Amino acid sequence: MPPESPQKPRGRPRKAAAAQSAAQVVYRAPALDKGLDILELLATQPQGLTRSQIVKDMARSPNEIYRMLERLVARQYVTRSASGDRYALSLKLFAMAHAHPPLNRLVNQALPVMDDFACRAEQSCHMGVYDRGNVLIAAQINSPRGWSFSVQRGARVGLLDTASGHMLLAYADADSRQRMLAEHRPLDGEVPVTDDGLAQTLAAIRAQGYVERDSAQSYGVVDISFPILAPDNTALATLTCPYIRRIDRHVGPDLAAVRACLREASAALSFAHHPHPAVAASAA
Repeated sequence: MPPESPQKPRGRPRKAAAAQSAAQVVYRAPALDKGLDILELLATQPQGLTRSQIVKDMARSPNEIYRMLERLVARQYVTRSASGDRYALSLKLFAMAHAHPPLNRLVNQALPVMDDFACRAEQSCHMGVYDRGNVLIAAQINSPRGWSFSVQRGARVGLLDTASGHMLLAYADADSRQRMLAEHRPLDGEVPVTDDGLAQTLAAIRAQGYVERDSAQSYGVVDISFPILAPDNTALATLTCPYIRRIDRHVGPDLAAVRACLREASAALSFAHHPHPAVAASAA
């Protein structure tokens, strides 16, 4: 058998599993964890891996890996090469994902969290996703108090002059950010920004973990925005609250309390293995 070619660092290291919080490991399901670890490892390897490579990366016994691989092959989540020595992901997970459109799934998961935020904060909020060079408002919840500023669901807002757009750019990888900027087309009323100014804004957002500033579109509105993170710590979407302060006798949550509520909501919807940047920034 020819020697195996060197492989680049693969998969989800054991350190990531060791970093799970106590709450996550109270109810253990070792067999399920093992199967999911194999799927996550193979997801990073388009050419697949041999069984010995999987055993080495997962630091488990050959027998337990063999049994799990056989079950994944039998259930058609994993394919085995004709020679029988290399395993790769099948298209089953891809088909499952497309059986329920990802954006619809994200919106369905986000709406209860957004509704809880609106009730606690007494403010409206909306979720923005990247769409063809700008930002699409995919979900929106009004304040239950009736007094709020809101952005209509289905509206498209600017990539370069809104809190949502800046958040999506700040938490995009370098290649995606370049593509997003190349696809951008100015919308009506868009506030121009220089390249240097944008770079400084995005760096500040990454350092702070969130946006909080006066709106560039409306007087009296403070935009607060947090990212909804994918497992690789890029932004799947953003949660944004256009905060308005009541000046009558009603005393509602102040800006700091609303920010804390929005931080919790975005963290609840995020999938990142690492601490949410906004949580890390607040603890620093």
